[in-house]
Amino acid sequence: MVTREETRRARALLNWSQVRLASKSGISEGTVRDFENGRRIPGASKLSAIRHALEAAGVQFIADGSGVRLKSAGSTQPSLAEGEAGIIANSEM
Repeated sequence: MVTREETRRARALLNWSQVRLASKSGISEGTVRDFENGRRIPGASKLSAIRHALEAAGVQFIADGSGVRLKSAGSTQPSLAEGEAGIIANSEM
């Protein structure tokens, strides 16, 4: 499936928060947080949802279990879907 280390690394590659991963995978933020902190291991369906969300965003899981990488050598900042909120670099108005 996916390990907590792979999940953290994949989120870092995508510049995703735990909240965003939870939203994209359809599970709770608490589940993502507890999984990454080693407090619990979600069921197979939730782990599959996490992996699917990361793969859909362009993460490739390396077959030998040695880590993750982005599928393309392009930007590590994925484009936002229409209507999706992003992070504002400078919030001074």
